[in-house]
Amino acid sequence: MNAKYKVFIATSIDGYIADKNDGIEWLDIVPNPDHEDMGYYDFIADIDGILMGRRSFEKVVSMDVGWPYKIPVFVISSQLESIPQQYQGKAHLVKGDLEAVLKDIHDQGYNNLYIDGGRLIRSFLEKDLIESMTITRLPIVLGGGIPLFTDLPKSLEFELVSSEIHLGALVQSVYKRKR
Repeated sequence: MNAKYKVFIATSIDGYIADKNDGIEWLDIVPNPDHEDMGYYDFIADIDGILMGRRSFEKVVSMDVGWPYKIPVFVISSQLESIPQQYQGKAHLVKGDLEAVLKDIHDQGYNNLYIDGGRLIRSFLEKDLIESMTITRLPIVLGGGIPLFTDLPKSLEFELVSSEIHLGALVQSVYKRKR
């Protein structure tokens, strides 16, 4: 098995993925009238499952956009007791330590996973499991909130694969882990 764990996320210039109130409304500060996907569809084409944290799942289901995923979503949580009825069959609750959860997901045939959620991404980084990260920086300094990165037990070196400007304001960089 050759599992791949990838990140696709937006941050403020100062590295936050949500503001001080857990808000993400600032993600809409740059108009996108043509609904440019900024590489998301190419990214997701190589993914067969999404592993997200509880808080990210709760944020997704609180938005008035309907269910945005066409591939299985696994929600890792020690606090959730079950997936709400309207999302059953679309999202699957997984519990336990990360290694056991990943083994269970891989045993189901899902090996290329999109890792979503700040705490979960940091957990994967702590274990040096992330293969690549696509990070889109928005032109805003939040001054606090939920950081994408925190202290790690060791440095992890990535190489820059590409960097593009989208909508004349967003900088999207793709990094691959150097091994």
